[in-house]
Amino acid sequence: MRTFLLTAILLLPSLAAAAESRPNIIFILADDLGIGDVACYGGERCLIRTPNIDALAAGGLRFTDAHVVFSVCIPSRVAMMTGRYPWRYGEPQPGGAWGFLGPRFPVGTFTLGNMLQQAGYRIGYVGKWHLGTEMTTLDGKVQNEKNVDFTQPLKVGPPQHGFEHSFILPGSLDMFPYAFARNNVWQGEVTAQKGWSAFNRVGPAEKDFEDYRVLETFYSEAESFLASQPQEKPFFLYLALTAPHTPISPSEKFQGKSELGLYGDFVTEVDHAVERIIAALKQNGQYENTLVLFSSDHGPGSYAGNIRKATPGQIHLLEERGHFPSGVHRGYKFSAYEGGLHVPLIAHWPNAVKAGTENNSIVGMNDLMATFADLSGTELTDEQAPDSISFANLLRNSAGVGTRQNLILQSVTAFVVRDGGWKLCLCPGSGTNDNYGNEPRADDAWRSAVKEFGRKPNRDELTSAPFVQLFHLPDDPHEDHNLAAEHPERVQKMVALLQQQIAAGRSTPGPHLQNGVPQVRLHQRVPGFVLAK
Repeated sequence: MRTFLLTAILLLPSLAAAAESRPNIIFILADDLGIGDVACYGGERCLIRTPNIDALAAGGLRFTDAHVVFSVCIPSRVAMMTGRYPWRYGEPQPGGAWGFLGPRFPVGTFTLGNMLQQAGYRIGYVGKWHLGTEMTTLDGKVQNEKNVDFTQPLKVGPPQHGFEHSFILPGSLDMFPYAFARNNVWQGEVTAQKGWSAFNRVGPAEKDFEDYRVLETFYSEAESFLASQPQEKPFFLYLALTAPHTPISPSEKFQGKSELGLYGDFVTEVDHAVERIIAALKQNGQYENTLVLFSSDHGPGSYAGNIRKATPGQIHLLEERGHFPSGVHRGYKFSAYEGGLHVPLIAHWPNAVKAGTENNSIVGMNDLMATFADLSGTELTDEQAPDSISFANLLRNSAGVGTRQNLILQSVTAFVVRDGGWKLCLCPGSGTNDNYGNEPRADDAWRSAVKEFGRKPNRDELTSAPFVQLFHLPDDPHEDHNLAAEHPERVQKMVALLQQQIAAGRSTPGPHLQNGVPQVRLHQRVPGFVLAK
């Protein structure tokens, strides 16, 4: 068994006292929010006022080396929900496009909801789901935008993963269907066809659904959930926002609030989430013993900004004005660089967390499971959350050193390995071929690497310079200096670390586990023109 001793962390004299003092937990997750979009992280490079997020940090703990494990939404959220690297899972259940995608992991997978429900918590989920659902169809075939019976409930949704109360949008705000489901039951009449400004993806929608009302709807739902909680039982609320992901659609109340423009207005409405949650906690007498965590699912989309239509590279227009959504980092959503993977993480808990502190330990957002296990007094089995390491000790002692020493990350095409201050990208370039602003594009970088190498390599040669990038982040936070050729032994050590964790089926101590796929390649996507035949 994996043992997490709550008494060692909370210094409680008895199990009874431990049960009484377990914190309520609220996890607020923004969507496509860059680390530089938050003033307390972005500093002078941030032109958006985020007073409520800043106040949360001032009253709590700010982590400076927190990372999502994937620079894209769905796998990033899978890791948060299950404490397992997303590349370990097999093929997801079939589904349709966008919000019609099928479940990303099977019913029965151990989730945050399952764990905390078993620990006696009341469980709620409000917001963007995007982990897949199984819908009732008119023809009995796989769900798609034309065959879903919206008069019938979802067969698989948050309730099947441990969430007693749920109010969700199935996908992102620019991904149909544009309709809410409460406890798996579709709300309203899904009889319209609508689309929004960013990509204008037109599809099924509830007849009265409007994109600019979604955040306010979520905030009201979260307040209702908090108001309904009895004082004698702890609760967990996962509040997953749909902003500032496109479409950039702030409500009327927030339009014109930011000097930066429309994008700044939308981030300001994200900041309002913290204001609403803190006010509700104080009103309901839940403030002192509630842990509020705030983070983002990955870095900013480079196609987002003050132009409502998704526009390649328009993030550079914000940068030209002096606002840098990726902060001091390079790259954006989809990429292997820090701008896509390095996220804000703030912990606020008046009863335990010292105000105005920070910690520079490596933290992965896949670590939520083990952390919440410690805080709730749950003992995880060897099979549960095999890639999750608790940072609960840092909440009590912000000057402490975290247990995690390494972390496996991904861009859309490549593995990335963190080991202490070192970072290895198993690719040349940005690790993505997106057309929105990440440079250099993957195919271009591979061509340049083959040219530098002097011939087409075999697969074994792909783990060395010039086909990999090695950075020492404390000295080079913008990842400008590739040290792979200078430190081949360090490169191979980190390649071996990845190989070991792939083979073990886990990254925490314990018995060997099977990955859900028969073979996990070190190089996930190598263009056909690269390798020697």
